Amino acid sequence: MTKPLKKQRLSVYLDPDVMKALAAHAARRDLSLSLVAEAGIASFLSPDAAERQEAATTKRLDQLDRRMAETFAVFIRFWLTSNPPLPEPAQIAARAKAAERYEAFVTALGRRLAQGPKLRQEISEDLFAPANPDGNPGV
Repeated sequence: MTKPLKKQRLSVYLDPDVMKALAAHAARRDLSLSLVAEAGIASFLSPDAAERQEAATTKRLDQLDRRMAETFAVFIRFWLTSNPPLPEPAQIAARAKAAERYEAFVTALGRRLAQGPKLRQEISEDLFAPANPDGNPGV
């Protein structure tokens, strides 16, 4: 009968901020520092770690997208309520100009969507690009 393998000891040096975060996380979960560190290292080394990281990044980007849309909507509402309406003759000219600008926007958007990669794809390419020799991301 073989003995089960004993856990190996490892000493590491952590930045003070990382150590504080590790200690706080372990205290919140009522776990030992060693157990939290082991779980973190195992997660980092697991084959699906990249997929989980991508999923977390996508989730954060989606949240950011929703916040930006919400912020933009609040700005538009504020802008519409704080600007007085145009006089009748100016409204006709403003509507014509708005229709012209909207058509230009839709045309430009159509060109962009037809030719280029999606913004989400560009962001993931920037995030996961190999590092340059100087250690900076390949952006």
